[in-house]
Amino acid sequence: MTQVIEPKAIQPISLPEISKRVSLSKILVTTDFSPESDRALAYALALARRYDARIYLAHVLVPDAFLYAEPAVAEATYEKVRQAAEQGMADILVSGKLRGIPHEVLLGEGNVWPVLAKLIQKYEIDLVVTATHGRGKIKKLLIGSVAEEIFRHADCAVLTVGPRVKDEPPREVELKSILFATDFGHGAERAAAYALSLAQEHAARLTMLHVIQEATAFTEESVRRQREFNIENLRRLVPEGAENWCKPVFRATFGETVEEITTMAREMNADLIVMGAKSRNSLAGHVPATIAYSVVTKARCPVLTVRG
Repeated sequence: MTQVIEPKAIQPISLPEISKRVSLSKILVTTDFSPESDRALAYALALARRYDARIYLAHVLVPDAFLYAEPAVAEATYEKVRQAAEQGMADILVSGKLRGIPHEVLLGEGNVWPVLAKLIQKYEIDLVVTATHGRGKIKKLLIGSVAEEIFRHADCAVLTVGPRVKDEPPREVELKSILFATDFGHGAERAAAYALSLAQEHAARLTMLHVIQEATAFTEESVRRQREFNIENLRRLVPEGAENWCKPVFRATFGETVEEITTMAREMNADLIVMGAKSRNSLAGHVPATIAYSVVTKARCPVLTVRG
């Protein structure tokens, strides 16, 4: 009989951790003026209307384009880049997209994450909304993913709108179906608290999922035990008393993690995927094929990541 090494059971979380409404009063949304960024802005605005939030629209001037040029050329290039960014911001304001929503426009200069980190701290941001172009493995290794760099470092939650999210959000965000996926790693409780609180806030259907490795080497009995054990761990993430307002569905499946998560999200017509994101101190946006980044780029709905 195949021996199954079962993970350590997690401890139940307490009700106070999820009883408070998720605070989304200050939303920072990044833009590079691309169609993908426009879609991320649309989601940020829909959230702002729902939560009466203030929008901080940020663009960072990255010095790469003029860093090694002759001084005169560098100065001229910088002015062109800055003027283009100012015009991009002006176009957004003139479009009327932010009309009726409290907002500030922020232009920073430097490497993207350090600049955003200062803005998040200065303005006490509750949520960052960003887009990703979904770069392939080689481009991601060489160029990196700004979105992943953000959600690997940010202390606040990050909503990433991936390249397969085609539908425009409603005027106010309405979450009818939420998928929470977890590997029970560090920070699982915090990510679960977001999923549960959002489900309560929106009266949404909540599905809680854990993906187990392929079961080809397991006996039928060990497969059953693995599934039951992990479903019980999922149940432990829902505190006593929560059943009065939330009746989540628990799923433990076998297979490839990214495929299982995105397939389930598609089958349940999820409006949002919530998952944890492991902290990474170096090369945060350059590691190819991480699970969180792969889910973001393949999902048809936005992904909310909460760093552990």
